[in-house]
Amino acid sequence: MNKNLKLIVPENFCEFGKKVNNHINLIRNTNENYIVDMNLVRFNDGEGKCVLNESVRDQDIYILTDVKNYDVTYKAQRGVHHMMPDEHYQDLKRIISAIAGHAQKVTIVMPFLYQSRQDKRSSRESLDCAMALQELERYDINEIVTFDAHNPIVANAIPNKMTFSNGHATGDIILSMLENENIDLNNLFIVSPDEGARTKAKFLADILGGTKFGHFDKRRDYNQLEDGKHPIVYHEFVGPNDLSGMDIIVIDDMIASGASLIDTAKQLKARGAKHIYLMATYSLFTKGIEIFAEAYNNGLFDKLYSTNLVYVPEEYKSLPWYHDVDCSYKVAEIINNLNDGTPVRSLLNGREETANKVKMLKKSFVCVG
Repeated sequence: MNKNLKLIVPENFCEFGKKVNNHINLIRNTNENYIVDMNLVRFNDGEGKCVLNESVRDQDIYILTDVKNYDVTYKAQRGVHHMMPDEHYQDLKRIISAIAGHAQKVTIVMPFLYQSRQDKRSSRESLDCAMALQELERYDINEIVTFDAHNPIVANAIPNKMTFSNGHATGDIILSMLENENIDLNNLFIVSPDEGARTKAKFLADILGGTKFGHFDKRRDYNQLEDGKHPIVYHEFVGPNDLSGMDIIVIDDMIASGASLIDTAKQLKARGAKHIYLMATYSLFTKGIEIFAEAYNNGLFDKLYSTNLVYVPEEYKSLPWYHDVDCSYKVAEIINNLNDGTPVRSLLNGREETANKVKMLKKSFVCVG
């Protein structure tokens, strides 16, 4: 066991980091505080700095950060400012600068990959995700661990020194769903709301033992631009028209406003779906939760399952239609194995372990039924 393990946890991932610290102690049968004493100082003009209050020389450092946490605030000029992804990323660089090359190894655990939706270039536009990864590689970061990256191929931007590890939360979410819901596994259909999530739908279908799946094909109006996106004109379903009496799982990597997901649920209900469960690794709720509350009250879906890999307000977690899936133990296992030098592939992928657990749940379902 490598005893030089240290966690650096900024305010944007504080509660999650504490859970990871506790889980590592449980895994190792220790009673230590692995979290480095650190301050991210913010001045009233908006500038900042990082101060490490203890030595990290020759330590194996893991920086945990949630660049999507909009609840972190600071006083600036004459008001209170909510931090946005660019500022969280800048704080990450401040932490790296404060380490000053003294660590034995530095790994960044960033579940939601910074600027991951700006991962490819199709015209005269910025290529933010690739540029950020290359910047971190220049800072001699050894590895970045992320989950359900919008486009994992962006790892091609850093083919040399920095390892890009992309984990999947799908297994954790589906197991939580199956343990809490009375889903008919023999009468189940998987749906992705667009072509982009089709790979995730197939992945889930395979884990569940070859469950059938379909997807919606979006048609967009490229003559208009709303909130930085081209509006969806309509959804065309690639799948059976009759879903009468079936349980449906709609899977996506991320929920922004949620309009596309709710429209998907509406169309599935019109095709006779019995129960509809929504699944997403990240629920950002960029326009609030009103659209989900209304859809739930109208019977369009039964529950939304999502993770704590990004910030979700506590009051949302207590709502009857939302279920929070805690992934902190998985992250703790990954960090523990990386520190020990043992393989993490099965933890990142989760396919085989989840499939075996699903198989056992299926047997229990048959026995009970």
